[in-house]
Amino acid sequence: MKIADYRDIPPVYINNEQAKGVIGRVAIGKKDGASNFCMRIFQLEPGGYTPIHSHEWEHEIFIHQGEGKVWCENNWVDLKPGTVVFIAPGEEHQLKNTGDKPLVFVCLIPAGPPEL
Repeated sequence: MKIADYRDIPPVYINNEQAKGVIGRVAIGKKDGASNFCMRIFQLEPGGYTPIHSHEWEHEIFIHQGEGKVWCENNWVDLKPGTVVFIAPGEEHQLKNTGDKPLVFVCLIPAGPPEL
């Protein structure tokens, strides 16, 4: 069993041409013995965004705090605390922070793909 405050998990900072102001943490993953899923916590700083991309696996997102938008089926859709998002395999997507505070969300992926 693992019980932890996600903020105590070492962060990975991502800032490049494809992504800006992204802080990622593997909350529960392979190192914890999770064989089916990986739980990641992401924080997008104000003005931050993930890369626009697609991949072969699904993932599920839960917005914990902040405001933003997700690129979904050629449209930007608003995100707020409590919003859930299902992204199917092959679906192009991107998240961005449109607020003035961090956008924090939980992202679940199946075991196998890179955890971060």
